Amino acid sequence: MTKEAKAIVGAMSAAGGSRGSGAARPRHMPVAEHGLIGDLRSAALVDSNGTIDWYCCGRFDAPSVFASILDADRGGSFELGPDASTHTKQFYFPDTNVLITRFFADDGVGEVQDFMPVVDDSREADRHRLIRRVVCVRGALPFRARVAPRFEYGAQPHAVQVQHGQAFFESPSLTLALTSSVPIEVAGSDVWSLFKLHEGESAVFALDRVGADVSPRFCPLSEAEEQFNATVGYWRRWLSQSRYRGRWRETVHRSALTLKLLTYAPTGAIVAAPTTSLPEQLGGERNWDYRYVWIRDAAFCVYALLRLGFTHEAEAFMGFLSEHVCLRTTEETGLTGPLQIMYGIDGRRELPERELSHLGGHQGSAPVRVGNDAVHQLQLDIYGALLDAIYLYDKWGQPISSGHWDDVSVLVDWLCDHWDQPDEGIWETRGGRKNFLYSRLMCWVAIERAMRLAQHRGLPADTLRWARARDAIYRRIMSRGWSAERHAFVQYEDGQVLDASLLMMPLSKFISPTDPKWLATLDALGEDLVSDSLVYRYDPQASPDGLRGEEGTFSICSFWYVEALTRAGRLDEARLAFEKMLTYANHLGLYAEEIGHTGEQRGNFPQAFTHLALISAAFNLDRRLG
Repeated sequence: MTKEAKAIVGAMSAAGGSRGSGAARPRHMPVAEHGLIGDLRSAALVDSNGTIDWYCCGRFDAPSVFASILDADRGGSFELGPDASTHTKQFYFPDTNVLITRFFADDGVGEVQDFMPVVDDSREADRHRLIRRVVCVRGALPFRARVAPRFEYGAQPHAVQVQHGQAFFESPSLTLALTSSVPIEVAGSDVWSLFKLHEGESAVFALDRVGADVSPRFCPLSEAEEQFNATVGYWRRWLSQSRYRGRWRETVHRSALTLKLLTYAPTGAIVAAPTTSLPEQLGGERNWDYRYVWIRDAAFCVYALLRLGFTHEAEAFMGFLSEHVCLRTTEETGLTGPLQIMYGIDGRRELPERELSHLGGHQGSAPVRVGNDAVHQLQLDIYGALLDAIYLYDKWGQPISSGHWDDVSVLVDWLCDHWDQPDEGIWETRGGRKNFLYSRLMCWVAIERAMRLAQHRGLPADTLRWARARDAIYRRIMSRGWSAERHAFVQYEDGQVLDASLLMMPLSKFISPTDPKWLATLDALGEDLVSDSLVYRYDPQASPDGLRGEEGTFSICSFWYVEALTRAGRLDEARLAFEKMLTYANHLGLYAEEIGHTGEQRGNFPQAFTHLALISAAFNLDRRLG
């Protein structure tokens, strides 16, 4: 390494990188200061300073290669941008998931184009490439790059070798190859590059996984251009299938593109979010791994995408269900048990939860967790989400097969016998099982949708038995879920606590959106859980959930609130609440799971739950506004 390069490297390492009016780069950029790129197998977060600080190579739930968002010292990152004081702007190349970060300096304007090549709908799982293309748009700018992977969540050492102009990062579990069109130098376990571009010039960095069956390959400027154009073409072809032409087209389409990024092409799985352990409260313990397939979340995603006209994703998810999701039979007793609530993206059932004590957490919010023990919970509401998605797929996509119907019948028969059990509920509380009203509601939805499907298609079903169970659930909800004292439906049977999940009552067509009992509940929710259109899912003090700390407002509930207002005919309130919610998105239109007291994004990011609810709220509000 040259003397000049060593001096710059040392200064940059000490400052943690500098950008933006000459100020030091924050050790942890806020969650909202990120965009997402991906290739339908994995994803990466790129912050607004041009640093990739989250990337799991190969698949969403693989150990991280870059994780400085969880620990600036041990996590690893890929920094790229001007070696000058700049301010930045970030946007998506129109109608794509190609991310552009622009840098404005005194001597010129530059940009970094980040993407993971996607050229078709192949289910092949071994192709993993990340391309970063740097362009000097105006003037002349010095640039710097620092590639500092940290394998196995920063716990596994690696060596660096440079061969034939490529750098190889070799660890016991994974080897990555870095191709650069500008000279690179090794410094310890990292690779650096300092280069200058003039107007119209560009440089390319490509990071590839290599191994026994994947040979190293170069990425010249011309190939990067071809893959850029092919990837842009793929996303635009995909988005052109959308049938949505309403008022919030750009917002809805960004949410659709985000949901597509969360699909795992090799199996048809859909993850809840591409990250782990981004905190629901800074300094709190509510840090979870969301890189798995929740039956509920994925089924709701299918509903949202079907609404817009995307049927391929629903078909792929049906394939995932057929191959991996079924009622469990206990070996000891031989008795059939409930559906598992979540799976790995490859369909695996075991997702052991553990803490990574060597990582400090986002802005010091430990613990960092991988795996998720909620996999063992009983959550009866998943049946409603699943059966509703199957019903809509049959209605808007393709008629379900006889094999699928056999599986549906088994599920509904099981549910008729087990719907009245206490469970952990939609919010996965760790404070003990209760008779949650939302779980009852979605059991009703499951049986009701199955009955509709059987009647519409003339399929064989024990409709008398199903109807008895459906009606019993309805009567139970109306008798024990209604609180005369609160004058509202409540979180659990015979209780007094409110819960925003009950906003789904009219949305699921269980109750008329103008029923007096529902309107009283809507008003009560507005008084207790709504703050300037933002909705808390429940009050942890009134209904302890077994966890310390507080949380922000839950964004899916805020969009459910918009839709409930819409269906109640309160269109002015609904539109204002919706427009307010749009102001809480980040600069790219992305949402995390929650919104904090000062409007900050909290929790894993971006969150499928939030974006699918946005699509549904926009679709229904736009239709009612005419």
